[in-house]
Amino acid sequence: MSHPFGHITLKHLLINDVKHIGIQFTSNKKVERLVMNLPSAQWNNEFSMYSVPNTKENFNQIFETFRGVAWINGSHFFRGRIKKKSNNQINLNAYRNRKPKKGYRYCPDEYLAKLEYKRYSINTARTYISCFEKFMNRFKERDLLSINEEDIQEYLNEMARKGISSSHLNQILNSVKFYYETVKEMPNRFYSIERPFKERHLPKVLSIEEVKRLINCTNNIKHKCIVSLLYSAGLRRQELLDLKIEDIDSDRMVVCIRQAKGHKDRYTVLSQKVLEDLRIYFKKWRPKVYLFEGSPGNRYGRTSVSRIIFRAAQKARIGKKVTPHMLRHSFATHLLESGTDLRYIQTLLGHNSSKTTEIYTEVTFRNIRNVQSPFDFIS
Repeated sequence: MSHPFGHITLKHLLINDVKHIGIQFTSNKKVERLVMNLPSAQWNNEFSMYSVPNTKENFNQIFETFRGVAWINGSHFFRGRIKKKSNNQINLNAYRNRKPKKGYRYCPDEYLAKLEYKRYSINTARTYISCFEKFMNRFKERDLLSINEEDIQEYLNEMARKGISSSHLNQILNSVKFYYETVKEMPNRFYSIERPFKERHLPKVLSIEEVKRLINCTNNIKHKCIVSLLYSAGLRRQELLDLKIEDIDSDRMVVCIRQAKGHKDRYTVLSQKVLEDLRIYFKKWRPKVYLFEGSPGNRYGRTSVSRIIFRAAQKARIGKKVTPHMLRHSFATHLLESGTDLRYIQTLLGHNSSKTTEIYTEVTFRNIRNVQSPFDFIS
């Protein structure tokens, strides 16, 4: 159902230490007249929107007033549900059980508990905790609730001056917003904080020859299978570590990725050559639960995977810093160069949007090779 006057977004506001409901909408005289007729509605210059006191009566009145007139986005007020559905409940007790450090503030337990309840991925949780603890310790003498927008903006400016990337600055801001808006359920105080422009980097890839040398320079069959599977199936590192034995489907020649990024299941290709190596590896190492294990029944370590690739790259004399994710980029690029449809690559990688996958069109040499330099036209 479409609405004749678009949509309205409701925001948490704190005005003179009193909670208000902010009413944000694109300029429309009919909507403005209806807003002004709401009880105690006033224009607020600081937030550039109308507001009413945050009461249950006013909240219900807003929905009643605009029923059939405008679509209302009240998502900022609907808290408490699990943000992401997943069977992988994270456990952050390792952070809770750290030994105290003199003069260092650890992340509050309520922050950890909310990350667990919302079922954020373990990688996102680690990033948020690290960023927020650095933020806390920048203001270690201050009560967290006394920190305002200007303090946060200045902190971000300090980090920018140190050369922190735009993506990391956004992670810092997200970790801070998570505390105030999600953990403490405080009114949104971050309207005036500027987010940095998102940097755009082309993915770094290896040539097929470099991938071959990398795999041939691994130390043993286990390491060979780890590197080969990352490349041949286009896996993220965490996806590889989460693989269980039954996720290798040799009958259908697919690898099942369960509850990956975005908490989605997907299938990707299983190479016949990799399957043969996996069978040799399995007979020798006999994993119990996970395909690759550090100790029986436990996942292999993240840093161990990086170390395997780093050492193999050195041995193969590859003059690039090779990372696990570079193998995923190489998988996508090589498929595109071989003529695979971009839509299939998107499905194999598990991208929500084709725009994410399209970046590989900018690093493929398939079409570039067919372009002749104008210098060659000079006789």
